[in-house]
Amino acid sequence: MAAMVRRQRPRRLACWALMAVLLADLLALSDTLAVMSVDLGSESMKVAIVKPGVPMEIVLNKESRRKTPVTVTLKENERFFGDSAASMAIKNPKATLRYFQHLLGKQENNPHVALYRARFPEHELGFDPQRQTVYFQISPQLQFSPEEVLSMLLNYSRSLAEDFAEQPIKDAVITVPAFFNQAERRAVLQAARMAGLKVLQLINDNTATALSYGVFRRKDINTTAQNIMFYDMGAGSTVCTIVTYQTVKTKDSGVQPQLQIRGVGFDRTLGGLEMELRLREHLARLFNEQRKGQRAKDVRENPRAMAKLLREANRLKTVLSANADHMAQIEGLMDDVDFKAKVTRAEFEDLCADLFERVPGPVQQALQSAEMKLDEIEQVILVGGATRVPKVQEVLLKAVGKEELGKNINADEAAAMGAVYQAAALSKAFKVKPFVVRDAVIYPILVEFTREVEEEPGVHSLKHNKRILFSRMGPYPQRKVITFNRYSHDFNFHINYGDLGFLGPEDLRVFGSQNLTTVKLKGVGESFRKYPDYESKGIKAHFNLDESGVLSLDRVESVFETLVEDSPEEESTLTKLGNTISSLFGGGATPDAKENGTDSVQEEEEGPAEGSKDEPGEQAELKEEADSPTEDASPPPPPEPKGSAAPEGEKTTEKDDGEKPEAQKPSDKGEAGFESVPPAPEEEKKQKPARKQRMVEEIGVELVVLDLPDLPEDELARSAQKLQDLTLRDLEKQEREKAANSLEAFIFETQDKLYQPEYQEVSTEEQREDISGKLSATSSWLEDEGFGATTAVRGLPGHGRQKWRPSLPLPGSEREEGCDVRHREGCRTGSSTALSSPQPPATPAHLRQMLKEKLAELRKLCQGLFFRVEERKKWPERLSALDSLLNHSSMFLKGARLIPEMDQIFTEVEMTTLEKVINETWVIPASIHNPARWAVLGSVGDAEKWRGRPESCV
Repeated sequence: MAAMVRRQRPRRLACWALMAVLLADLLALSDTLAVMSVDLGSESMKVAIVKPGVPMEIVLNKESRRKTPVTVTLKENERFFGDSAASMAIKNPKATLRYFQHLLGKQENNPHVALYRARFPEHELGFDPQRQTVYFQISPQLQFSPEEVLSMLLNYSRSLAEDFAEQPIKDAVITVPAFFNQAERRAVLQAARMAGLKVLQLINDNTATALSYGVFRRKDINTTAQNIMFYDMGAGSTVCTIVTYQTVKTKDSGVQPQLQIRGVGFDRTLGGLEMELRLREHLARLFNEQRKGQRAKDVRENPRAMAKLLREANRLKTVLSANADHMAQIEGLMDDVDFKAKVTRAEFEDLCADLFERVPGPVQQALQSAEMKLDEIEQVILVGGATRVPKVQEVLLKAVGKEELGKNINADEAAAMGAVYQAAALSKAFKVKPFVVRDAVIYPILVEFTREVEEEPGVHSLKHNKRILFSRMGPYPQRKVITFNRYSHDFNFHINYGDLGFLGPEDLRVFGSQNLTTVKLKGVGESFRKYPDYESKGIKAHFNLDESGVLSLDRVESVFETLVEDSPEEESTLTKLGNTISSLFGGGATPDAKENGTDSVQEEEEGPAEGSKDEPGEQAELKEEADSPTEDASPPPPPEPKGSAAPEGEKTTEKDDGEKPEAQKPSDKGEAGFESVPPAPEEEKKQKPARKQRMVEEIGVELVVLDLPDLPEDELARSAQKLQDLTLRDLEKQEREKAANSLEAFIFETQDKLYQPEYQEVSTEEQREDISGKLSATSSWLEDEGFGATTAVRGLPGHGRQKWRPSLPLPGSEREEGCDVRHREGCRTGSSTALSSPQPPATPAHLRQMLKEKLAELRKLCQGLFFRVEERKKWPERLSALDSLLNHSSMFLKGARLIPEMDQIFTEVEMTTLEKVINETWVIPASIHNPARWAVLGSVGDAEKWRGRPESCV
């Protein structure tokens, strides 16, 4: 019995451990009951949320619109977002920032930076020598990097989502263009970190659109592969994607639908913005021609006029999509001169003829990367606002050779809905139907290193090796391990982009640096000296291309093995406990692993995953050099033209986060540091007393980022604090404006009430004049100080100019007597001399408190007046009840006096007392209608006491 109890104790402990984990998850879910997605477009963004009872809903902004302009206006003491900022683009074009995402992750010499300067010359771009990037120079005090501006917008989108969901939100999925490289993706992640958002995933917008399409057509997906092409032309760029839908058998959830990105083509600058800029240039030329003989300056030199023309060009582009011609007209375009001109669709198409010629380009790129033909594409679906231009549809239809183009998807909101579905799948608070997502690597990544080789005895030379780490169009998320077998000392290797020949010369310049990181290893030689009697299994570098498409080097290890004699011993209690917990948790695998491409697999040594495009020579080398090759019943991936030869002695193993075939068996020997071999039975232990002992030594790693250095931690913290201070300032401003509006509304409402008869009947002329005077004084102070005060948050670095003003007397104070309320500068009690010592301005919090105190003071002043009016409204009903009671009492008294003396039950004293009370009570209703009686009731206490008299009579 004791032995049985001992055997059950580990299982009981494991159950308690499981309950503790579940309880921790429940506590964690209490703060994450809502998730959001942000579809960041070049021109506008869409925000969607999922919360209990609200599945996949687009968030409405403050103007009740489903999409919000990606526009931020930054001024000295205030910020504007969305539609409010878009309306400020004409008044203050220099401080209104748009299309700033085009500068993310780009250095100053990038062609896109020069293109941005040409498109928006009103913005002054400064140079950051530390990162070789640019920033917006709004004023000498205001400087913001593109990451900081994006962070402001993300924080604003979260505030919209929180107002809509009525609860805090911190988890989000953000869409990014599929062509974003590593530097651009890291820039978006840094912006989200500044905003305090927890990014569950950066999802490509084309993948999010494909997911939304598949989720709502789940029943149409079967084992037969369906190839769908999505052509997405937005405001800033164009992306063409080929997606394959079919059902697959998964390990945990059975047969589930899957989407796989097969091909991607893009054009970074082909979009609606370029069309609008062509139209703006055409309108500017027409306006200059109309004023040619007036010696007027060029309209292009006026930023406000150009902002008006760009807005009109945007409207024209939309209208000409449905009409053959339209009249462009702007009132007071420049120098109070109106502009009016007729523009036809034919003229618009001539202006953008070269742009329309580029429409088929992304289609051909997508087909080449997917190695498909147009005959294999079942349907072409339009996505993005610019696809509504008729000429775009005409050229695209001719290029794809289809009868018609698919328009059965919401071109504006598809990406946001797909992203929020992915957010729900990644969140622990929701359970959604699995949908397997297999995204594709756009830019291949390889590892380069140099090794010394001995070609002939005594002759040494350096050999440069390249090893493909993540191949083009290979699936991700994915983990890989590369093993360096011929190093026994510290060495360096480089992580670079692979063959980018599919990009044109101009795209390569825009792409930026093709070198990612230099990895410097320290401690390799020490590890060999530490284990001289062990056999080296190489230096293993673990790489991870996560769900966001961001590459990271998890760790580098030096692995050693040796054979040791092992005698069969009974398992200890701790070993049993470990095995029990391991069995309860499925051997370390998550029981409810997500199927949307985010489930983590057991990290064990595997062969190349199905669908990867490694070179044939590399696969053969893997099989030869692997100590225990894995068995895979799935067919090998199709061979590709061989690129760089695999180096001798180095090998790569993949850890694909996709689904593994069921026939695949784990190898006898796991990858470095990840032993997943099940415990052998007792008989095998007796037969094999010798076992392999593996020792793993962590290797120091120093990373040198080559493409674009990330913001240092201290700089990131300063930026986050600066943005937080701006947010607090905006919240303080909103509260201050709310308090000022409440005070102003009370003043206007009360001033109007003083002239109403019902208020005049219960007050004297002196009382009304006293209240009116206090209201006027407070109103004057509100105009001078409440609304006009320009204060800045103290301690905010580089923001807001302190404006010092003399302290002014407050309304109703002794210092105000004899002073003009509107011209109080230099006014003092009993003297006309100026104030001698200026005082610093009130802080926003202090001013807000003053506004609340003044409102409370006015309400207290008017409380008696309002109370008397309310009481007077109630008296007719009360008087009617009192009158009825008095009549009944009088009739009762008369009846009591008619009772014979011998039958009388009331005494004379009782009847006399009742008669006296009735007579005294009849006098009160007459006095109630006397205004003089109400006027002398100056306090609430008197009114309360007087009101109680009739009730005591009752």
